[in-house]
Amino acid sequence: MMMRPIHIAMVLACLVASSAWVKQGNAANECGKTPIPVAAASMSPCLGAAGNMKARVTRPCCSKVAALIRTAPRCLCAVILSPLASQAGLKPGIAITIPKRCNIRNRPVGKKCGRYVVP
Repeated sequence: MMMRPIHIAMVLACLVASSAWVKQGNAANECGKTPIPVAAASMSPCLGAAGNMKARVTRPCCSKVAALIRTAPRCLCAVILSPLASQAGLKPGIAITIPKRCNIRNRPVGKKCGRYVVP
């Protein structure tokens, strides 16, 4: 049974499209090769401080944020604006202040993150 040229073209198009999808799934993002939801979940020690400006920022939270800024600075913004962070009750306008509240010296002061700016 011979395949018509249209069928061959469709199969080829599907293979190319699926190849691009697989490459995209393995691609790096703002958090390197760590998926943004995984990076967001790892910031759980910051939940209290990210939802309440008066909440004390814990040492584990500051350590996580400092490491994130050191290894993948753009990841902080991606995490703050992620759907998972929003579902967890994180408030971006408060979360963006955590690096300053932790006294992290190498924080990206003035960097825009959505409509927020790192203080």
